Formats: sequence, C-alpha cells, structure tokens
Amino acid sequence: MRFTQRIMLALAASVGTLGAAQAADYDPPIYVEQAAEYVPVEVGSGWYLRGDVGYVFDASIGQVDYRTYDGFTYDAASFDTQDISTDFSWGGGFGYRFTDYFRADATVDGFRADFSGTTSSATSCVQPPADDTTCRSEDNSEVSAVSVMANGYVDLGTYVGITPYVGAGIGYSYVSWSALNNSTYCVDGAVDACATPGVVSTTQHGGVDGWRFTYALMAGFAYDLTQNFKLDVGYKYRQIDGGDMFAWDAGSAGLGATGAQGTSGDIKTHEFKVGLRYELW
Repeated sequence: MRFTQRIMLALAASVGTLGAAQAADYDPPIYVEQAAEYVPVEVGSGWYLRGDVGYVFDASIGQVDYRTYDGFTYDAASFDTQDISTDFSWGGGFGYRFTDYFRADATVDGFRADFSGTTSSATSCVQPPADDTTCRSEDNSEVSAVSVMANGYVDLGTYVGITPYVGAGIGYSYVSWSALNNSTYCVDGAVDACATPGVVSTTQHGGVDGWRFTYALMAGFAYDLTQNFKLDVGYKYRQIDGGDMFAWDAGSAGLGATGAQGTSGDIKTHEFKVGLRYELW
C-alpha cells in the first residue's frame, strides 16, 4: 500500500511538472497599436488668383467747382456742364475661400477717362470789353484711377456648375488728373457783337494727384470651366470720393493765388466685367 501511494504521488508530480512546462511555452499576447491614417495636407487649398477686364458702360462725375482770383479776392464758381467718358477697365488680385459660402480677396484695378466741361461768365473776355458781351470756356482733361481694394463675397450655392454671388469692397484710389486745357470764347450780346468770334485765349492748368476713399458693390456668377478654373462674369459699381482736380493757371499764380483752383465731385462708374479665377487646390 505504501508502495502504491508512492507511485501515485510520483505520477501526480510528473503531471504537475508537465503542465507547468506547457504553460511556460505560451508567450503573453502582444498588442500592436494601429498607425494613424496619413492625411495629406493641401498646402494651397482655399487660395485663388484672379484677373479680369471690364467695360465701363456708364460714368459720371459730380459738380466741378473752381475759384477765380483778381489779385485781391477769391470768388467761387461752378462749371455749367461736366462729363467723363471711359471705356475699358482692368483688374487682378488674389484671394482666399474660407467656406463654401464666403471668400475674400485683395485687388488692384483701374481705368482712364476723358473729361469735358464748360463754364460761363457774365463779364466780357475781350479787351477792350464790349458792353454787353459775355464769356464762355470749353475745358478738357484726362483722369486715371487705380484702386486698391479689400473685398468680401457671399457665394449663394452652386447649381449645375454656376455659383451666383454678391460682394462689397472698400479701399483707396490714386486719382491722377492731367493738365486742364481751357479755351475761352467771346459771346455776342444783345447790342454788341464779338469782334473775334473764335478763340479769345487758351490757358493750361496743371493737374492734381491724390488718394481718395473708394467703395464698390458687386454681383455676378462664376461658372466652373474645370476643377480649378472658373469663369467670372459680373457687374461692379464703384464710387471714388471727389477732391482737388486742377491748379491755377500761370497768370493767377503770378498774382499770388494759392491752393487748388478746381475740385471735382465723386466719380461713379458702372462696369460689366469678365475674368478668370484659378483655384490653387
């Protein structure tokens, strides 16, 4: 019996040792963390370039005022008529799309226009003066304006590749007036006729340059030509503040006249514009 117990104990010990050895053969499980998915960064996403040309189908200039000087006192007067006419405009810039519905850009654009105007005076402009003759003048000049603007737009959704939008912008325009050429004519009176019906005299007034506050309103639509190119067709209203326009003629300056002689009203343009936007995706 004692021998049998020994055998049983030996077998039990062998089984325990074998189980422990087998347990030691299994390594603990290894957990490997899955690498995060790589998402490429779109360096240029949202940025775009733009360029356009336009046709100014309507332009106007506010009241043009001027002063006269006789060596002692200044008098104020206004042009009887004033008009500007222009044709083409140009522009370019860069911008950024913040969302599908809002974008903004910075632009530089400009135009050139011809100015014409007339003045009149109840005083004769011939020497010696005829009793009841009067005087009139015809004036012409040119003006160019280059606007630096910050603009914001609201895109109103895309439908079959067409995205309508509205926008507004503020900035400054550098307005540059060329010399104003003035031709004076005698006007017949009820009794006296002008001895010289043609040009009595011509004078030139230097132009004045300067920065003017400007704002603009826009509306239009963009059409997707490709994934990156968009055709932009729109309307733009621009208003440039008035300011100094021309200086004194040499004769008045010689008498001591100072400051600007003429000032213009606001310049307003209505433009039809066509351009391209290149999305830097």
